[in-house]
Amino acid sequence: MKKIHSVNNDFVNARLDKWYKRNICDVPQSLLEKNIRKGKIKVNNKKVKSSYKLKKNDEIFIFDFNPTLDKKNKNKYLPSKKEISSTSKFIIEDNDNFIVINKPAGLPVQSGTKSKRNILDILGKTKHFLYSKPYTVHRIDKETTGVLLIAKNRKYAQLFTSLFRIRKIYKTYLCIVIGEMEKNKGTFEDILYYYEKDKKISAKAITHYEVLDSNNNYSFLKLNPTTGRKHQIRKQLFIRNHPVLGDDKYNYPHYKFNKKNKLMLHAYKLNFFIDNKKYELIAEISDDFKKILKEKYLKNSF
Repeated sequence: MKKIHSVNNDFVNARLDKWYKRNICDVPQSLLEKNIRKGKIKVNNKKVKSSYKLKKNDEIFIFDFNPTLDKKNKNKYLPSKKEISSTSKFIIEDNDNFIVINKPAGLPVQSGTKSKRNILDILGKTKHFLYSKPYTVHRIDKETTGVLLIAKNRKYAQLFTSLFRIRKIYKTYLCIVIGEMEKNKGTFEDILYYYEKDKKISAKAITHYEVLDSNNNYSFLKLNPTTGRKHQIRKQLFIRNHPVLGDDKYNYPHYKFNKKNKLMLHAYKLNFFIDNKKYELIAEISDDFKKILKEKYLKNSF
């Protein structure tokens, strides 16, 4: 049995093996290499190597190769109709190339070992991705709310990844921290440490901050991180003895964490330019956030 697939713009210059894993089935590399060598997977009906770089309108021929192992599909979360329809209320911007949502608390960007439910799999089933698929270009923590940018094609995924890397996408966060800050504004500069398997990695982290309001017990901050390290803001505030309110990971040992307490960290705004067009994408703070501001006697300037 022969199947023919055409290569679209999203996979121009992509390797043949990467295309197969993304579009057909996530099989072991050794099995894929073996069947490409045997000629069961060809490009324009000609034998090529797995590293062949695809061109627009190339035709990929697949002959009698139907592996059933598909780890990606097995691990995919299947959202309910209610979850799919509810995404419309979170959307800030939607166009042909990307979508921006106000991510709710408790929902990770991608599936993990503890939970399969995630934003990408839910969005992928909506009408907004009827002719495309979601590409993650940055992440925010599961419990953090706010602006999340997701590309709809490979070209814009690469563009946004590059803009984040060269720091041309400007991020603004809002948060409530425990304690009163010593200065009204300043910059946090730290070397943060992470572990990849058994290897300890150090990375410089820079965040500019401004106090919007404060009292003896709490402070309301605006933060602009210029680097994008994992848990950067939460770590930097914790090491200065001003942990984010509701943080169950970076907090005082005696802090009594209640599952009802939400992390008071919100990704408020993204600013960037594309083709000389300015984008300012704002995610309004939630009613929960406003409620906590009021409870802690902090002025809400948003």
